[in-house]
Amino acid sequence: MTGFGIIGTGVIAALHAAAIKTLPGARLAAVTDVVPGAAGTFAAGRGCAAEPDLDALLARPDVDVVCVCVPSGLHAEIGVRAARAGKHLAVEKPVDVTLAAADRLIEAARAAGVALTVISQHRFDPGLIELKRLIGEGALGRLVLGEASTKWYRTQAYYDSAAWRGTWAMDGGSLMNQGVHYVDLLRWCMGPVTEVTAVCATQAHQVEVEDTALALVRFASGAVGTIMSTTAAYPGFPQRLEITGTGGTVIVEDGRITRRALTGQDDPAAASPGATSAGAAADPAAIEVASHAAQLADLLAAVVEGREPAVGGQDGRDALEIICAVYESARTGRTVPLGS
Repeated sequence: MTGFGIIGTGVIAALHAAAIKTLPGARLAAVTDVVPGAAGTFAAGRGCAAEPDLDALLARPDVDVVCVCVPSGLHAEIGVRAARAGKHLAVEKPVDVTLAAADRLIEAARAAGVALTVISQHRFDPGLIELKRLIGEGALGRLVLGEASTKWYRTQAYYDSAAWRGTWAMDGGSLMNQGVHYVDLLRWCMGPVTEVTAVCATQAHQVEVEDTALALVRFASGAVGTIMSTTAAYPGFPQRLEITGTGGTVIVEDGRITRRALTGQDDPAAASPGATSAGAAADPAAIEVASHAAQLADLLAAVVEGREPAVGGQDGRDALEIICAVYESARTGRTVPLGS
């Protein structure tokens, strides 16, 4: 039986607990949180232990894997401690908010010989799996254009709910927090990015970070693309990934293919059923469990098979590098090169 520990019992921790519950041979052993009473309340309904602090949780021999669900700016700090304790790691997105922190975490996991996955659960969505297959088989031809769009809605109360939200040090803005998933998917499908030109603005919230970001990107292949992210789009819309090649276009919305138009076989009806509500676009807690569970299952399989998880620490860093370049370009007004 593989034991999991959850560090941080905020909104996303409940999703991790639900995902762990679905995994054969896995159990949630313990949780901890810095907020007094939070771990106990969380544990009471889930039949696991509540530890008073991180050291106590990491000292448990029945905890093999830890899910790092603390504020983003603490991911590396907590993850490094867990790695040094010999625990495998599932770190929520983003990997952290700076590249230096990401590098510390990746190196700590390597040095300790533990597996590290950075949550990008949408890679396990049916639509993305199919899109990646089509790209790999050459069905889209030479890729020419990729577009990633996150038009979500968050109230001011969301940002006011915790002091770390909407801060550069602990959170980042709409692109770092909400848009990061589809930044990762865009790079996963289109390949490495070589340069970014961007603008950012704070349009509808009282926060120090951006709530709207727009970027033009150039890929190493010569293809180009756009990234859009906002938390000011009421009432919130599906996340969208559109990949165009010389052989056609595939559109994915919230993990489901909504349009598959390939040369000689255009099928407007080739779509999976869409969601019936706004989901995470309007509610940060409204996330489906299946894809998180699939990523955690892959982490466990990677440990058994002695391989890298499907979404490793470097994948998390690659997405973060693009986001940091967007912020730098917006700040300086210049095109920012990557991969130098």
